[in-house]
Amino acid sequence: MDFVDGIVYSDTDQVAQLNHAQALGATDQLIDVLARLHAVDFEAAGLGQLGKPAGFLERQVNRWCTQWEKSKQRELPDIDEVAKRLKRSIPANTDVSIVHGDYSFNNTMWSRSDPTRMVAVLDWEMSTLGDPLTDLGMVSVYWGDAGEIMWRNRSPQPHRLNPGFPAGDHLLARYEASSGRSISNIDVYRVLAVFKLSIITEGALARIKATRPDEDTTRTENTIAELAALALTLASNSSVTTLRGS
Repeated sequence: MDFVDGIVYSDTDQVAQLNHAQALGATDQLIDVLARLHAVDFEAAGLGQLGKPAGFLERQVNRWCTQWEKSKQRELPDIDEVAKRLKRSIPANTDVSIVHGDYSFNNTMWSRSDPTRMVAVLDWEMSTLGDPLTDLGMVSVYWGDAGEIMWRNRSPQPHRLNPGFPAGDHLLARYEASSGRSISNIDVYRVLAVFKLSIITEGALARIKATRPDEDTTRTENTIAELAALALTLASNSSVTTLRGS
């Protein structure tokens, strides 16, 4: 592991200084680097033991369903409905690649001299071998409504501070073009990502109840409910038939 010098776009002024072309270029670089990561020959790189890719997506769905049962503080019918739809929507065949596990703008570092050149990807603790579209699903929902819900009471996400950054559909189209991989069933991965974020936040709720005022508890409960509702809305509006309902 080596030291890398660069900046993380977390400061309002840093992001505001990017012009339209730079904001678009940084977005494209974010997605192009993800596509390149997913193209790495992990066996040749000596990473064949990084994970167990067989049945990866099914395990992910089952893991988060189990985690919900362990951590839930109250009943949320939207979560139960999304879980049911995800279980019947797992693709039969998926690609295998290195998966970062938490890929987002906040987990990248950029050149000080060229704001469109990424110099490092950070926070690899969740990396494994699995379905590459789980990374795309997560980065796209972070970029969209799920990110807005989660960051509403914190510092704004960097790309929301500059109108030069494109909408989430641009990220999906860029990935499809850059990777050459079909994303026709990306809705499954987007719904799974929001479902996962709901459950992670629910897991934090018990700690919040124990250590913070009632206002924080209510705010977090509302965030979880909004995320669960978003996951169900994404599923209901999906082009994937099995996600849309009974």
